[in-house]
Order: sequence, then C-alpha cells, then structure tokens
Amino acid sequence: MNFSVITIFPGMIENFLEYGLVNKAMEKGLVHVDVYDLREFAKNKHRKVDDRPFGGGAGMVMMPDPLFNAIHAIKEKKPGKVVLFSAYAPTLNQEKVKELALEDHLILICGRYEGVDQRAIDELVDIEISLGDYVLMGGEVAAEAIIESVSRMKEGVIGNFESVETDSFYKEDQFGFPQYTQPRSYNGLDVPDVLLSGHHKEILDWRKRNQKKR
Repeated sequence: MNFSVITIFPGMIENFLEYGLVNKAMEKGLVHVDVYDLREFAKNKHRKVDDRPFGGGAGMVMMPDPLFNAIHAIKEKKPGKVVLFSAYAPTLNQEKVKELALEDHLILICGRYEGVDQRAIDELVDIEISLGDYVLMGGEVAAEAIIESVSRMKEGVIGNFESVETDSFYKEDQFGFPQYTQPRSYNGLDVPDVLLSGHHKEILDWRKRNQKKR
C-alpha cells in the first residue's frame, strides 16, 4: 500500500510514522509513505502557497499552482487517487476504509487555512472525505487516520488478521466486546467468571451478548 502526503508541515507526518504498527509495516515493506512539502512546489520567490480570497473574507486560501505542480510530479512517479479532507464531504467510515484499501496508491492533500482553491478541487481531487462534523486546523490528523485505518486492512500489518475481522464496524452492526486481563481482581473489581471458566461456547455467547449491548 502506497501513500503520498502533501502538507506544509511534513514534520507532523514524519513524526507520526516513527511509531507503532505503521512504522513496523513500513520496515517490512508492506506500507510505503512519501511525505511532500507543498512549499517545494511553489514557484514564487518566497515559496508562498496561500493568498487572500477573491471577493473578500477572513483568512487565506491555498493557491492552485503549488497543488497542481505537486500532484503532477507525484503522479509522474506513480498514478494514484487524490484525496482531499474537507468538512463538507462524506464522513469516513469502515466501508469507505475498505474501499480505499483496494487502491494501490492514495495521494493525500492536507489542506490548511480557509480551504483550497476550488479549481484545484475540481481538476485534481478524486475523493473528498471528512472525519466528522467539526473543523480541524489542517488535514494532517485526517491523513494519519487514513494511513492507520487503511494500512490495518492489509494482510501482515496486524500480526493476527482475526484482530481486524473482529474490529468494531468491520461488519455491519459489529462492535467490540469488553476485554479484561491480569490481575483477576483489582480494587474489588473482578473479571467476569465466565471468562475464567474455560468453556469456549459460554465465552463466545457472553461476548456476543455484550456486543449487542454496545
């Protein structure tokens, strides 16, 4: 699985990639992530990527030229689907994650400021995604969510793929069940007896009942 991330804060993504199972998947060659500094694709003297909006209004807007340059340069190396994170797009869910996992290469645009010039959206973007009905300061957190959730769908990234198949939302109306570990008793709070019984059918029934409750 290949990801290309376009951002004005590459350090935010690079730091994220140093930890956890995504990092291990990259070491194994199961996941590959390239991080691109959008300012490197700005042709102006000061590497400027934003400007005031026509018609007035608060804030700044990301200019089209650096994005066109970045997307074209990335696609020359490897074609891929371009994803933009925006507040008014369909909300990310597990079904969308499964769809994205079928792609070989996702190019993730991390917007900033008041948004992206509409011409870049109209001409470059294949998929728009929102993390929810709220506004972040930029798309970097959303890009990290995509990298983690989509990578998780790839065989070998998670040691036991059963962990993925039993995830909440992996199937419709599927939720995780309560989990317990050592010690058996903690501050007067005990692990349910059924989990200590060794009766696999009873344990399975208990887990299914608690999934339904959730």
